[in-house]
Formats: sequence, C-alpha cells, structure tokens
Amino acid sequence: MEALLTPAFGTVVWATIAFLVVMFLLRKMAWGPILTALKEREESIAGALSQADKARAEMASLQADNERLLQEARAERDAMLRESREMGDKLVAEAKSKAKEEAAREAESARQAIANERKAAVAELKAEVAKLSVSIAEQLIRAELSSDDKQQQLVDRLIDESPLN
Repeated sequence: MEALLTPAFGTVVWATIAFLVVMFLLRKMAWGPILTALKEREESIAGALSQADKARAEMASLQADNERLLQEARAERDAMLRESREMGDKLVAEAKSKAKEEAAREAESARQAIANERKAAVAELKAEVAKLSVSIAEQLIRAELSSDDKQQQLVDRLIDESPLN
C-alpha cells in the first residue's frame, strides 16, 4: 500500500509534463476563446446596463413630460370648467335681469291700462250722471214750472235763498 502513497519519479515527471502540455493546450485553445467570450459578455452586459440606464432616464423624462402634460390638461380643464360656470352664471343673471325688466314693463303697462280704463270709466260715469242729472232736473223743472203759481213761488224762494240779500 505504500507504493500507492509514494509515486515514482518517472510518474511525477510524466504527470508534470502532461499537466504542462494540457495547460499549454488549454491556454492556446480554450482560455483565449473563453476569456474573449467572457470579455465580450462583460462588454455586452455593460452596454445593456448603460442602455438600461439611458432607457430609465428616458422613461423618467417621458414620465415627467407626461406628468407635466397631464397637469397642463388638468389646469386647462379647470379653466374651461370655471369659464363655463362663469358664463352660465352670467347667462342666468342676464336672464333674471331681463325677466325682471320685462315684468316691470308689463306691470307698468298694466298699471297704465288700469289707470286709463279707470279714467275712461269715471268719465263715462260722470257723463251718465250728468245726463241723469239733467234729465231729472228737466223733469223736476217741468213739474215745478208747470203752472204760473209754482213759477212765482220758485222765483221768490230763489231770491230769498240767494246770498245777495
């Protein structure tokens, strides 16, 4: 068993030569392409990371632009709503004002019509009263003055009642 633990000098030399040959071959054929592939991979990862950073920065810029546009749109919407409310209030106020003015004109027109009708009615009533008064007076005077005695009594009574005495 001891022979397994202590290798022979020739085995060590040949193992070392084989190891160096394998190492040389690996270096020429495997390590170069592996290192080149690792370097390319590292560069592609670095490029992808820089592109990701650029994309992230661009996304942040786009998001900021979108937020700004959204704020502008909200402000414009608020301004339009405020303007439409003000315009609506103004139209309502104008309509109320016109309605009040029209109502005032109608009321004044009605008052004038009533006053004119009243004047016309009073004038007509006065004319009727005057006609009736004249008619009654005519009938009374005819009755009073139907005889000479009554005419003389009427003249005497009017003279007695007159303030000239």
